[in-house]
Amino acid sequence: MISIKKITELAHHKTGLIIKKGDYVVDATAGNGNDTVFLAEKVGPVGHVYAFDIQIDALAKTAEILKKKELSDRVSLIQSGHEQLLQYVRNPVSVVMYNLGFLPGGDRQVTTKSETTLSSFKQALTLLKPGGMITMVIYPGHSEGRLEKEELMLVCKDLSSSDYAVLHLELINQANDPPELFVVQKIFFRPAE
Repeated sequence: MISIKKITELAHHKTGLIIKKGDYVVDATAGNGNDTVFLAEKVGPVGHVYAFDIQIDALAKTAEILKKKELSDRVSLIQSGHEQLLQYVRNPVSVVMYNLGFLPGGDRQVTTKSETTLSSFKQALTLLKPGGMITMVIYPGHSEGRLEKEELMLVCKDLSSSDYAVLHLELINQANDPPELFVVQKIFFRPAE
């Protein structure tokens, strides 16, 4: 039995079951570096993490943590929006993680936007290996977060159930619009009959 205090821990648990040593993975929103470090530890020394953020402060903080943990050599820090995913990542990936919203401790006016998040998400779907997973932590407590949730819900509902399994999790006993988690897993190819 796992103990989950935050929805981000559940995202780590779910992706931790998928990632293998040597995998390629993406942190689409590096932020304070927590997901990047988690992914770097999971892929091991021969795997690789692509970590995106538009804010140089976020990437600097992430770089500092990676250096302390001696994980820098397995991570590419990319100062670009996650909607540029396909310009930087060419290999099939096992996991793409998003922690949307704004940088904790940063400028709350700088947030992820539904338009770029949807573009990135659609690109991420094309990169997923069979069995691969996308996790998206969404914060519906602010206007852009609500819009991201609404639009992602529509897109996820339209995904083919023969190609993807989609899960939406909410913490229903917490106040003030707590974060929510979308999990999208690409179904393994079935052999032809």
